[in-house]
Amino acid sequence: MSAAVAVAASVGVALAPAAAQAAPAAPAAKGRSVPGVDAGKLAKSEVKTYHSPAERSVRKPLRTAKAQTAEAAPQADTALAAGNPDLAVVLNATPTSAHGIQLQSSIVSAPGATLKVTYDWGDGSVDVADGTPGLEVTHQHRYAELGEYSVKVTVTDATNQVEVVNELPLSTVGSDFTPHTPTRLLDTRSGTGAPKAKVAPYTSARVKIAGNAKIPAGASAVALNVTATNTTSGGHVTAFASGGKRPTTSNLNFEPGETVPNMVIVPVGKDGYVELYNGGWESIDLIADVTGYFTRTASSGYSPMTPVRFVDTREGLGAARGQVPGQGTFTTQISGLRGVPAGITAVALNVTVTNPREDGHLTVFPSDVQQAPSTSNLNFRAGQTVANSVIVPVGADGGIKVRNGAWAGVDVVVDVVGYYSPASQGAYMSVAPNRMIDTRDPEEWGSEPLPGRDYIWLAVSHKEQGIAGYIMNTTVTSPAEAGFLSVAPDHNTPNDYYNRTASAPVRPTASSLNWAAGKTAANMVQASSGGTNGVIDFWNQSWGPIHLIVDIFGYYETK
Repeated sequence: MSAAVAVAASVGVALAPAAAQAAPAAPAAKGRSVPGVDAGKLAKSEVKTYHSPAERSVRKPLRTAKAQTAEAAPQADTALAAGNPDLAVVLNATPTSAHGIQLQSSIVSAPGATLKVTYDWGDGSVDVADGTPGLEVTHQHRYAELGEYSVKVTVTDATNQVEVVNELPLSTVGSDFTPHTPTRLLDTRSGTGAPKAKVAPYTSARVKIAGNAKIPAGASAVALNVTATNTTSGGHVTAFASGGKRPTTSNLNFEPGETVPNMVIVPVGKDGYVELYNGGWESIDLIADVTGYFTRTASSGYSPMTPVRFVDTREGLGAARGQVPGQGTFTTQISGLRGVPAGITAVALNVTVTNPREDGHLTVFPSDVQQAPSTSNLNFRAGQTVANSVIVPVGADGGIKVRNGAWAGVDVVVDVVGYYSPASQGAYMSVAPNRMIDTRDPEEWGSEPLPGRDYIWLAVSHKEQGIAGYIMNTTVTSPAEAGFLSVAPDHNTPNDYYNRTASAPVRPTASSLNWAAGKTAANMVQASSGGTNGVIDFWNQSWGPIHLIVDIFGYYETK
């Protein structure tokens, strides 16, 4: 069964020299196939089986033609048919996709009865079929909207003038997105959301999500910009649902003296919290800003896009030409332009800073918010080129604002990789975090780095239906030279690579991750599946070797 995913490869800024854009002469890349993402890959907290036993079947008499007259109706309502006394139906249901369920119905009846079975799915659709005693039937059903439903199954025995009805309340498992004005939920420097103290090594900061800042109790996942600062050693941060087992994956990496942000989409624990684990050797400060949350009710789905550049201050695209001045803010329109429709509620971006004159940060927020919130999306050092994934609500006019929090100028590049809207079909599905690529692994990859100007292919959901994209975290470590990573769908199949018949894919020109020589860098990537082919490429766009790590955290599904 397919899972789904939606998002265009979270790719953004073409900062490589023109000579670096030549396509590879031959597809000599390494790669691998992995099991497809589907409901079987859901985190255990997501999987729920719904059951209604035979004893819950409610027996009702049918009205005879005589009883259907107005005078006889009251007597008919009080009479119970005596035939087929054991008639009942057992119901079991499990989610199969973001919008879909599988219903199993088992009929208990006297032998020889002629039965009719009516399935009312609770969304206005009804199916009718013939039934026989002992019949077990499996039905698949897709709900157009996420939410809670009550499935009602009626078994009618016309011969004995009786019917039984069993109802099964259930809910779809996919989640839609609700944008949230950027709000700081955690700052250990000031005591916001946690005690005013650094997070000790190998411990977690707990962040209250459900019931905080008007986020509802039913939130299934949250979009956070997480920042590590005041670091005195190297390490990493892992975000995970409270009460669950901490995964071995990571969301952001830091070195001594660095301030490093990264976007995360993380499930919320049953107690309404998420945990941010400090995997470093020394204490650090942690910051978490919310920009939206997911619930299992209809709201805004996700639509991926081929990355489109909306802003480049170096060229005057989408903003005035020239660096954004210190403490300066510009507004740019998103909806209604370059393939983004009107009516969107939020936008997924890859935002890049380049040529900064001093240290600082960027804040991205809705266009109809007058004053920039006290949150940040991207932190940078003087002279650094750095990118970060951003999910932000748009204003009522469909625009966003970008503020330079430094005191000196900076160039800004903004690429749109997807958007959220009520009309979009991609529903969020979480998976147990899983490491899919680690070139340092001697068993899978022989500990060999990814060479410069080369790529690794990965078959995630080959031939699966309904998968739009994947929510991943990409990390580059031990890079020999500065460079950037591109992520893009591949037209080749796994068999094309195994049989050595693959043709060279077109080298992408946008970036999802930028790094400096010798520095470890990470960024969330919402990678397009490319449709049912489900093969994606990770391109090392530098001229030197790198080690690449790719973790998957979820996907968007359209079925």
